[in-house]
Amino acid sequence: MDETWQQLKEWIDASRYIVFFGGAGVSTESGIPDFRSVDGLYNQTYKYPPETIISHSFFMRRTEEFYRFYRERMIFQGVAANPAHLALAALERRGKLKAVITQNIDGLHQLAGSKEVLELHGSIHRNYCTRCGQFYGLDRITESDSVPKCSCGGIIKPDVVLYEEGLDDTVIRRSMEHIANADMLIVGGTSLVVYPAAGLIDYYRGKKLVLINRSVTSRDSQADLVIRDSIGAVLGAVAGIK
Repeated sequence: MDETWQQLKEWIDASRYIVFFGGAGVSTESGIPDFRSVDGLYNQTYKYPPETIISHSFFMRRTEEFYRFYRERMIFQGVAANPAHLALAALERRGKLKAVITQNIDGLHQLAGSKEVLELHGSIHRNYCTRCGQFYGLDRITESDSVPKCSCGGIIKPDVVLYEEGLDDTVIRRSMEHIANADMLIVGGTSLVVYPAAGLIDYYRGKKLVLINRSVTSRDSQADLVIRDSIGAVLGAVAGIK
């Protein structure tokens, strides 16, 4: 095993309160494209910039066009959890990992078996009526040909955080508490450029900050251990997931 991987394994074995903070790189290994890489969503050509389409104001003004893009580019069905997701769920079952804090909206952590998952940007699997508040599953969105409507006639909106919208206060507070209480923080699959989410790691007070990412991040100099490799390969190996 690589020296840095071995160090990570030893730290995990010695820790009692691990928190994982993850981004798009955790899901790309399941085949879900990210936003900011060369082949990512933001570097593809559409009638409107993707950042505009997935904004609150665009949803309100051009709801049908929003949903056309949303169904084609942001909903991925039939994808499987990868070794990173499975490793984190295994560490939680062993009592090591106390929380997964994710910027992803795909629900793969729950699919892998993780219980304490804090979804900073919401989930495609939750949708609600903007008029009466009734909640619906993903099938209500995928089975509709245009704008999905509630039985009351209201428009259904995905429970995901769009541009121009704020993060959920309860999710933020719980994330801050977990990070502040952690004796080890593993940050993986994120470039740490999306705020306010990326700023949450500033609440960590311990001495085992681990960054696992294929590319350089702005926080590398603050980390106690940096691993530039596949997050699935790394976490799968140290957690004994094949």
